[in-house]
Amino acid sequence: MKVLHVYRTYYPDPPGGLQEAMRQIALSTMAQGIEPRVFTLSPTPQPVVVERPEARVVRARSWAAPASCDLGGPASFRRFARLAKWADVVHYHFPWPFADLMHLAVRPKAPAIMTYHSDIVRQRWLGRVYAPLMRRMLGSMSAVVATSPTYQRTSPVLSDMTLRDQVRVIPLGIDECSYPHDGDESVVRRLGLLENGPFFLFVGVHRYYKGLHTLVTAAASVGVPVVIAGSGPEGAPLREQVRQMGATNVIFAGQVTDAEKVALFKHCRALVLPSHLRSEAFGMVLVEASMFGKPMISCEIGTGTSYINADGETGIVVPPENPIELAQAMIRMRDDANMAHRYGLAARQRYEKLFSGYTLGKSYAALYLEVVSDTLRP
Repeated sequence: MKVLHVYRTYYPDPPGGLQEAMRQIALSTMAQGIEPRVFTLSPTPQPVVVERPEARVVRARSWAAPASCDLGGPASFRRFARLAKWADVVHYHFPWPFADLMHLAVRPKAPAIMTYHSDIVRQRWLGRVYAPLMRRMLGSMSAVVATSPTYQRTSPVLSDMTLRDQVRVIPLGIDECSYPHDGDESVVRRLGLLENGPFFLFVGVHRYYKGLHTLVTAAASVGVPVVIAGSGPEGAPLREQVRQMGATNVIFAGQVTDAEKVALFKHCRALVLPSHLRSEAFGMVLVEASMFGKPMISCEIGTGTSYINADGETGIVVPPENPIELAQAMIRMRDDANMAHRYGLAARQRYEKLFSGYTLGKSYAALYLEVVSDTLRP
């Protein structure tokens, strides 16, 4: 079966969590006999075709990206139409309003599904303007996938009764084989960390909704290193906050390789994800921590983060933007190694049950087969 994934950006352009989620879906469904391809836009789409381990990526030019909505030209519609003819299923990844325009203009004959990754949270004005097109697009889908039961309940779009028969829940996941088996231990020495000393880890793009300002404030009273890996638009303000607070235990690791990330996960006491806004709709980094058997500290924001990190089972969930409670949770995890180990074991068990590559691939392959069969049914 041939499946076309459609989203506004993809590797080799700079990725985010949604692109990694797509990569994992492609990899995991390949093991189920699915042939995936990806259609995307890029500001520098040369070469047009990029062969990657998980899929062939076909690109058209992104001419502009107002409000993070990449817009293409006539070539986008032509390439999308050709790929849609090739596909048995067209798999859209929401939100990307330009994909709605392509879908409604081309009208692919293949059945279409959509993975609904996030509500439109920040650009509320865009959401109001976009609402009629969005409803039409959602109504044309054979199935709409929520990434967690929590998000299905709390999203005003997914909880709409008119979509009740279309919505399915398939949690995102990670194919363990897509990660290096051995970590690059040199990163521990580079950052001045003690191999047996506890430290806390954040990994991700430094964006407005990640709550890193709260983590920096909490770190001042934790007394052990807090490693912040990654980069992004909030990086400079965070460094200034650290300087002003004199939080010398906060260590900025910058961009890390996959092998370095593996080593940091293996050595850390726990992962901290202090995201405080619903823009953090799932939290793939929590699945990474679960895969490595690490406990987690996250915030209750009514999204998939508290589905992955089950409070009191795999870690601790605290109120958002509350540095006192965040610090208290980190201190508990710092001082009670047995509790951290117990949570980590439970996190690994939860990964194997709900978030493994096998579970992800089997669930999506079954959905693809279902929508194709429904189309062929007289």
